[in-house]
Amino acid sequence: MIAQKPRFTVLVIDDSPVARKLVENALPPDEYEILPVETGQEALELFEKRRPGLVITDWLMPDLSGIELCEHLRSGFADSFTYIILLTSVTEKSEIVRGLQAGADEYLTKPFHAEELAARVAVGRKIADLQHEIEAKNRQLEQLALTDSLTDLPNRRGIEEWATRELSGAMRHSFSFWVVMADLDNFKFVNDTFGHKAGDGVLKTFAEVLQTNSRQCDICGRIGGDEFLVVITHSEREGVEAVVGRIREQVEALNFTFGGRPAQVTASFGIASLHREVPTNFDRLVAQADEALYSAKRRGRNRIELAAVGVR
Repeated sequence: MIAQKPRFTVLVIDDSPVARKLVENALPPDEYEILPVETGQEALELFEKRRPGLVITDWLMPDLSGIELCEHLRSGFADSFTYIILLTSVTEKSEIVRGLQAGADEYLTKPFHAEELAARVAVGRKIADLQHEIEAKNRQLEQLALTDSLTDLPNRRGIEEWATRELSGAMRHSFSFWVVMADLDNFKFVNDTFGHKAGDGVLKTFAEVLQTNSRQCDICGRIGGDEFLVVITHSEREGVEAVVGRIREQVEALNFTFGGRPAQVTASFGIASLHREVPTNFDRLVAQADEALYSAKRRGRNRIELAAVGVR
């Protein structure tokens, strides 16, 4: 069975019930869902809730003019494309130009021919559908740009964008903010001995362990090679140490087998935290966590170290 294409939503604004009905009758009900309203203010409220792909608005209305409505839609909902058709009895070219400059994509003079309106709506629908498809692809590309292709975790850029916003909130609203650097011990040995495919498997497994131990208010990601970054918010020092300790133990307990040969992998961790008496930014906290990580490496690996600066 072929899935039925969903109806295309059209917002119709006119203070005349007869005019609204004429527009509705011109559009096939099996193809279009009509949202009729009388005023510009009602249109703005309904637009915010439904985000229709196409708007048909009268020029003269009791509160907002069609031009003012176009301006509100274009300035207030710039993130949501909609195709706007202006219905008007005005024939002066200068006024028509004003409407187009205000954001209308098309205009039609009253009284309109039903088939002409349907044809122009069909064109607007194609343009709106194409624009929405482009926007969806752009969002997908943006998501790919923020994601590590091997582990599907956020990459360095993805973490930095999220963490910078969260850090600003932490400094404003005084909630805790912790940065954890993680590095797999002797990962080069795995790659050199068992091959890069084996190394990729280890990275994916480690990513799963991190993700399993991350809450919705936290983030974890791969920043390159065998280095990972975890940001933990709204948690005291004991809670952070417990989470990182659990991750370390779970990694140590993993049993890998490559080509019939067993292999064990461990991880080292460095932790830094926001300290409100010390001016900082996300890069500084990462640097502090990185320094603590190398301290863990120097002291024997498979351990956790806290940065001296910013630890409470």
